[in-house]
Amino acid sequence: MPTVASQPPVTVSATLPDPSRERIPFARWDPGRRLLRSIRRYQHWKGRLGPVGFILSRLAVLSHRFWSVVSGADIPPNVRIGVGLLLPHPNGIVIYPDVVIGPNCLLFQQVTLGVGGAKPGCPTLGGHVDVGAGAKILGGVTIGDHARIGANAVVLSDVPPGATAVGVPARIIPPTGDTSQ
Repeated sequence: MPTVASQPPVTVSATLPDPSRERIPFARWDPGRRLLRSIRRYQHWKGRLGPVGFILSRLAVLSHRFWSVVSGADIPPNVRIGVGLLLPHPNGIVIYPDVVIGPNCLLFQQVTLGVGGAKPGCPTLGGHVDVGAGAKILGGVTIGDHARIGANAVVLSDVPPGATAVGVPARIIPPTGDTSQ
C-alpha cells in the first residue's frame, strides 16, 4: 500500500499580505471576491485627481452597489481592509465604516463588525484572524494576530494573539503555543 507523504502545514502570515488570496479565477462565480475587487478599485480611483479619477471612482461605486446586492453584504467602500481578505460566503456580512481589518483575514457568513458593547469605538482585527459564521465583534475591541473567533460568538472584549474566543458573551481560550495556523 502506498504511503502518503505528509505535507508541512500551510502557514499564513499575519504581517505579509498575500494578494493571491483575492484573485478571481477565470470564469468563476465568486461574489465575495468581486465585491472586494470593487472596493479596491473605488479606493484606488478615489484618491486620484481629475476627471478620469472622478469618473472611474463613480463606476467603481456602481460596481460596488451591484456586488453588494448580489452578495448580500453591507461593506462600505471606504473601509480599511488589509490585502488578502477572504469572504467565501459573503451573505449577511455587516462591517461598520471605521473598522480596521488586517491582512489575510477570513470572514464567514453573517459576521457583524460594528459599534456597541462595553468599549466605545470600532473593532480592530489583526493579521490572519479567522471569524466564524454568525460571529459578532462589537465595540472598540482589538483582536490579536492569528486569533480565531468561533461561530456565533459575541466578542465584547479584547482577544490576545493566537487565542480563540467562543460563546455568548465570548470567553477566551488561551493559545496552544503554535500560532502559525
